[in-house]
Amino acid sequence: MTFPKIALVGRPNVGKSALFNRLLKKRIAIVDEMEGVTRDRIYGEGEFEAESYILIDTAGIETTDHSQLNIDILNQSKLAIEEADFCIFVVDAQIGITRMDQEIAKILRQKKKPVCLAVNKIDIDQHEDMIYPFYALGFENCLGVSAEHGRNIYELMEIAFQNLPEISLDEDPALDKETISIVGRTNVGKSTLMNYLSKQPRCVVSPIAGTTRDAIEVEIDFEDKSYVFIDTAGIRRKNKEKVVVEKFAHIRTFGAIEKSEICLFLIDAQEGLTAQEKKFLSEIYEQGKSCIVVVNKWDLAQGFRMEHAHQALIKDSPFLAIYPVVFISAQTGRNIEKLFPLIKQVSECRNRKIETSALNRFILDAVQKCSPPMVLGKRLRVYYMTQIKAGPPCFLFFVNSSTLLTPTYKRYLLNQMRQAFDFTATPIKFFLRSKNKAKKDKSVKGSLSFV
Repeated sequence: MTFPKIALVGRPNVGKSALFNRLLKKRIAIVDEMEGVTRDRIYGEGEFEAESYILIDTAGIETTDHSQLNIDILNQSKLAIEEADFCIFVVDAQIGITRMDQEIAKILRQKKKPVCLAVNKIDIDQHEDMIYPFYALGFENCLGVSAEHGRNIYELMEIAFQNLPEISLDEDPALDKETISIVGRTNVGKSTLMNYLSKQPRCVVSPIAGTTRDAIEVEIDFEDKSYVFIDTAGIRRKNKEKVVVEKFAHIRTFGAIEKSEICLFLIDAQEGLTAQEKKFLSEIYEQGKSCIVVVNKWDLAQGFRMEHAHQALIKDSPFLAIYPVVFISAQTGRNIEKLFPLIKQVSECRNRKIETSALNRFILDAVQKCSPPMVLGKRLRVYYMTQIKAGPPCFLFFVNSSTLLTPTYKRYLLNQMRQAFDFTATPIKFFLRSKNKAKKDKSVKGSLSFV
């Protein structure tokens, strides 16, 4: 379905992100008193009177700053205006018309898009008179609103839908969308990779660490399948998060991972895997997410063969042996074509379902190869096992006592299971059910910690 697109535009710190969250009734965009928090286009799907639409939050337009970062941000906002069917121009009633507002009004008139001027921060009736000076900007539709208190939000959307051009609502072919997060430390090339995959300057790229702050979602089609990629803010140590915005960005990153089935974990080819990244990979595994390790900036690595670098990576971090590792250059596009086949393979492994008969043959063979150790004079007995869930795969073991499964033997079973059924890059979760009737009230134990 092709939905109409509505863009929120304006200078920094007038309340665009607050209005974005208000219209969608979700906390998607980061809101803070500091100027310039939003840097990329953020998309969200909303509904007004049973009609769906796409809302675009843009970075604050600043025409006097000629730095490369600001030029990239300005281009993102102009692309959003070009893409939108209707624009909501947000201004600040408390400050009045500024030179920047006049510049933005000029840009909107040049684009010849239908516009409604939303005079924000009209919180009470006594402030209504503050909207009249803004008619000087030359827009017919002008409305006083309050993003914080929800004032005149319905009327604003009413104006937008009355002025939307006719949109084709033909059905697109039904495509299953798989969600994939691009995660990693700051400045490892996540946004560059997103731009290369989407074949457009979708995210602002800068050598300044921490440029991305929101979680940016982009839908990408490949071989008749649709994927939703999420570019996330770079992870930092907690003591390095100096401002509130960075703390919110960290929360958004973990929210994106929670929404995803697969993570592309980027590391810098020149810096290798840090202790912080090892901890973050462990957290991804604990959340039950599949993962592909992507070594970026390989074009800058000199005097190394990929095979040797891969072996060194596994030797330094043996837990990476379960993950596929691909060496790429997001800047030049080298080896990026290998990502989608890997994603498809990992997705198949993640959603694999094994018949109970095959699982019971497996557990019988595994126990015959290596018997469980004795624990306080008793030995674990597995009566049978079954798969209770896929994505990630979860297995229920019926045993004599759940306390007899040692961490070492659990690792053995996990390794044997990966070899037997090919759960590449995917966490495996075990549940135990004891036969002991005295523990019937605790029949299904919580998941054991991932290995």
